[in-house]
Amino acid sequence: MQPAPAIQERNTDLAGAVVAMMRRYGVVGLPRNYEIFYEALSGSNPELSLAVRGLSRRPTQEELDKIGRKFFAQNHEENIVGQARDVLANKLEEIASILRSERSHIEKYGRILDETTEGLSNINVLSRELLQKIVGAVASATNSTIDRGKHVATALDDKSAELENVKSKLEEYKRLADTDPLTHLWNRRAFDRELARIYNSSKGILFNALILADIDRFKSINDRFGHPVGDSIIRIVAGILQSSVQANMFVARTGGEEFALIVEGASEDTTYEIAERIRVLIEQTPFRDRKTGTNYGKVTVSMGICMASEANSPEDLYNKADRALYRSKLNGRNRVTRYSGMVGRGKDWMLYKTD
Repeated sequence: MQPAPAIQERNTDLAGAVVAMMRRYGVVGLPRNYEIFYEALSGSNPELSLAVRGLSRRPTQEELDKIGRKFFAQNHEENIVGQARDVLANKLEEIASILRSERSHIEKYGRILDETTEGLSNINVLSRELLQKIVGAVASATNSTIDRGKHVATALDDKSAELENVKSKLEEYKRLADTDPLTHLWNRRAFDRELARIYNSSKGILFNALILADIDRFKSINDRFGHPVGDSIIRIVAGILQSSVQANMFVARTGGEEFALIVEGASEDTTYEIAERIRVLIEQTPFRDRKTGTNYGKVTVSMGICMASEANSPEDLYNKADRALYRSKLNGRNRVTRYSGMVGRGKDWMLYKTD
C-alpha cells in the first residue's frame, strides 16, 4: 500500500485525475476521449468543463464525439478535407465538360466530311466553282477544328495545373488533420487509425506492442513556470521520442503530456528495452532555458507497455497499456511497467495462426 502522502500527491496529478474521472464515467480510454476530459479538468475552457459536467452518468461515445466536434474541430472534423474533395470533383466535372464539348465538335466535323463525301459521290460533273466551295467548306471546318483543338489542349493543361494544386492542398489538409500542431508528431486521430489497424490481421496481433508515456508531475511544472514552459518541455520530450523512432515504430502525442508509440515486429523484451532507453534519455536530458539559463529541474516520464496479443481490441490494448502506465505512477514514477508483469501469463494467441 502506498503511503498517504504518495496517494495525495497522485490525486493532485492532472493525468491521474483524468484517468480516474474517465473510469468513474465508464468512458472508453480512447485518446480523443482523453483530450476532452484533460482539457475539461485543466480548466482552460470553462464552457467545455460545463459541457462535461452536463454529461449523463454513463455517456455514450456519440455524446462524447459531439463535444469533441464542438470544441476540438481540428481533431474531430473532416470538413476541410471534404471541401477540398468537393473542389476536386468540380474540377473533374469541368474537364469532363470540356471533353464532352470537344467530342460534340469533332462529331460535327465528321458529319461535314461525311456529307461532303456523299455530295461528291452524287455529282457527275465537278465545276471549278463547285470544287472551290467544297474545298473552302472543308478547309474552314478543318481550321475551326484545329483551332478548337489548340484551345481544348490549353484549357486541359490549365485544368490539370488546377487539379495538381487542389491535390497538393488536399494532401496538406490530410497531413495537418493527422498532425499535432505543438509537437508535429502524429495526433490522436492518426493514432486511433493506426491502433485499429493492428487488429485487422493475426500478424498485427502477434507482432505489435503499445507503449504509453506520460510526463511526471507535469501540472507542477505548469504551475511553477507557466504553460509556455510546459509546452516547451512537451516539445523537447517529443523531439527525443521522434529521434528514437525507427522504421517499425509509430509515435504520436495522444493528449496533454501523454505520448504513445506503436512498435511493430518486436518481442516484449525488445519493446521494454526501447521504452527503457527512451526513459533514460529523457531523464538525462537537461531542461534549461537557453536565454535565461533557468533550470527547470529533471524531467522524467512514466511508461506502460502491453503486447497486442494480450488484448482483444484496440480499446482493450490502450486500456491495458494505460493500466501499466498507472502502475508506474503508483510505484514512484520514472519507470517502465509491463502489463504482463501485472497479470501473469497472457492468453495463447496462437489461435490466430489460421487468420
